[in-house]
Amino acid sequence: MGKLKVFWIRYKIPILVITFVIILMICIGISMMFVESFYRVLMIAQSFEQIFMTVISAFVFAYAYTWVLQGGFASMKKGKIKAQNVKVMFRDVIGLEDAKREAWEVVQLLKDRARLKQVGGKIIKGVLMVGPPGCGKTLLAKAIAAESGIPLISMAGSEFVEVFVGVGAARVRKLFQEARLQAMEHGACLIFIDEIEVIGRGRTFSFMGAGEETNSTQNQLLVEMDGLKDSHENIVVLGATNAQENVLDAALLRPGRFDRKIHIERPNLQEREKLFQYYLSKVKFDPQISIPRLARKTVYKSPADIENLIKEAALIANRNDREQIQFNDLSQSMDRIDLGMERKLSMSDYERRLTAYHESGHLLTLYFLHPTDDVFKASIISRGGALGVVHHHPREEIYTEDRNKLLADIKVSLAGYVAEKIKFGVTSSGVSSDFRHATHLANTMVWNLGMGNSGLIGDFSQFQDARKGTDMLSGDLKNELNAQFNQIMKNSLDEVETILRREWDILEIFVEELLKKGELDYDEIEEIFKRHGKARLFPGQ
Repeated sequence: MGKLKVFWIRYKIPILVITFVIILMICIGISMMFVESFYRVLMIAQSFEQIFMTVISAFVFAYAYTWVLQGGFASMKKGKIKAQNVKVMFRDVIGLEDAKREAWEVVQLLKDRARLKQVGGKIIKGVLMVGPPGCGKTLLAKAIAAESGIPLISMAGSEFVEVFVGVGAARVRKLFQEARLQAMEHGACLIFIDEIEVIGRGRTFSFMGAGEETNSTQNQLLVEMDGLKDSHENIVVLGATNAQENVLDAALLRPGRFDRKIHIERPNLQEREKLFQYYLSKVKFDPQISIPRLARKTVYKSPADIENLIKEAALIANRNDREQIQFNDLSQSMDRIDLGMERKLSMSDYERRLTAYHESGHLLTLYFLHPTDDVFKASIISRGGALGVVHHHPREEIYTEDRNKLLADIKVSLAGYVAEKIKFGVTSSGVSSDFRHATHLANTMVWNLGMGNSGLIGDFSQFQDARKGTDMLSGDLKNELNAQFNQIMKNSLDEVETILRREWDILEIFVEELLKKGELDYDEIEEIFKRHGKARLFPGQ
């Protein structure tokens, strides 16, 4: 009976039209019996032309209404993905262990709804997946559908937005109508809306009471999701967004609509190792490549970033006529993606040596004084808008920064200036971005985080608003805060100068190595320090 009901819902309009045409033809045939033969022939001769023009007019009208004004029928058919066509299983989703545990519960509810009904519970109606781009939200949605064995209807938020008024709401209605039909046939259905913040952000209204076009689309979505609790079909809406939750409308996030939220984060060290193993298995690579080392060099990288890195490395290997990806190819790939293309600049010997001293100052200060970061690359090859760079990453994921870490960042930023001044007695414009970074950090520490030495605690920036012209701070308090800022900068500058003068011999060695090779990788940097018996002040923290 269920399939018969679905057949009637899908094809009731064509059936009714055909029935109407048959009845109309019978009526015309009967009426012809009472017309004289001359007029009967004339009417029959004209009827074919009239029927043809009527069909053409109806077709043009239907096309204009359905495909231009609504535009949803084709997109619904194109966006529907049958479960048997989705080959992504949970084992194919690398990492995301916490997110997969949450998603697996949704799968179990969809597969065993009878047990939940025995307890008296109801299946969840909405799951919101929140996380950075490229971390596997779409992949996880496909895995939920494949593991559950039910259809997945997939659409992007932008597909609901058109220039025509009312199109978005019509597409939402069509989407849920299609989902209900699929649920009748298969017992359940999943709707996946990617980039849901396009239609789900907080509603706004004009002073005249009118709202934006996206308001009507969102209102229709709210009505449809609210109506799911009263329907017998098991329909679950999966939403994905890169935005913060507070961007979405509160009505969309309330229980009964999106009942559950799954936070998807960037992979940790172990998950990055699995990702490298997975993506490298799809290409030919040198077995000597250290995957744990690659994982340590890619802190905060998403799965999409890692896949892109390996694709770029394959292009570099092919360009160099190699059949396997080597570690050097992966290193070049990271540089090209993170730092930009190499630029061949004709620099004078003085400018090149000045850059080498600048970057060596950063390198030594980072190695000796930074509690969390390692030096992964030092280069005086121009990339992007910089003449040189010292590339560094945390040894592991850091989710909060303490005072020692922020002070170390300030010292590293000032080290290039100090090295130039010690060697040449003058400094260059290359320190501008370093100063900007250092002063921003020191200002934030004093004015926002209470990390000065005077004991002043609080976020003092909220008492000043340049746009409104308000300033609630006394002159003495501002002078004290500025004095703390200057003290942090001066103390950091003195400490950097002390460490560089003490280790000047090894700084000169790095300068010569950079002038000779252009850039130094992690292993080369570590080897030079070990060769000269130098150790970090913060080893392995």
